Amino acid sequence: MQTYYYVLASHRFLLEEEPIHEVLKERNRNYHEQEKQIDFWLVEQPAFLEAPQFKELKAKCPQPAVAIISTNPQFITWLKLRLEYVITGEFQAPSEAIPDALASLTTVS
Repeated sequence: MQTYYYVLASHRFLLEEEPIHEVLKERNRNYHEQEKQIDFWLVEQPAFLEAPQFKELKAKCPQPAVAIISTNPQFITWLKLRLEYVITGEFQAPSEAIPDALASLTTVS
């Protein structure tokens, strides 16, 4: 099992009010330059929020939610300090409650 760390916020805040795409684009470029494997993902309407242990968290976060999920806890801490108005946490996957850490409830149209 792998530990995943996340920042969670509303779609409006994370994708419309904050320049998060620029932050992720720059980090992606930096990883490629250093030949590091990507360890972060942006997930719209993350399915992990459907797990029973996240019921209260889901109720607390305006919907639709967006998460940036990573295996790097320092990156999530840095995002929390930069963005401020986000929720952070961690979970283990795959598990019975969370079979796919990066699954989304959105459908591609």
